[in-house]
Amino acid sequence: MFQGAIQLSLDAKGRLAIPARHRDALVPEGAPLVITAHPHQCLLVYPQAAWEPISQKIAAMPGLDKTTAALKRLLVGFAQTEETDAAGRVLVAPSLRQWAQLDKQVWLVGQGTHFELWSDAGWQKQLESMQGLDSDALPPGFESLAL
Repeated sequence: MFQGAIQLSLDAKGRLAIPARHRDALVPEGAPLVITAHPHQCLLVYPQAAWEPISQKIAAMPGLDKTTAALKRLLVGFAQTEETDAAGRVLVAPSLRQWAQLDKQVWLVGQGTHFELWSDAGWQKQLESMQGLDSDALPPGFESLAL
């Protein structure tokens, strides 16, 4: 399970060092991982085995609906399968860095089955929006959640 938020740096070549505590689960035995664009202008980082069934579901959706087609183009069209190097770094493709407006400082944010990768500015906006959440307008399922 991927959880927590950690600030990291991209190197000059656009590589991200996967934190050692997550490396075995994210890239088991050196398996590739998948990085793709998310509509919220961040990136999604999945172990390849977890991404494959999601990708198949997306690809099976009808392509004539404009919104569905746009989401397919974004999620599957931007998907990059990447290998980690001997130092545990993964290259984030230039097109993905551009989509998410990634610069040197980034945030890797656990989402259970995968990570989100945010620019520093994008993550700060997310934090601000979380502080403004209205507890009276919770999405279905959250109103009965005991914390």
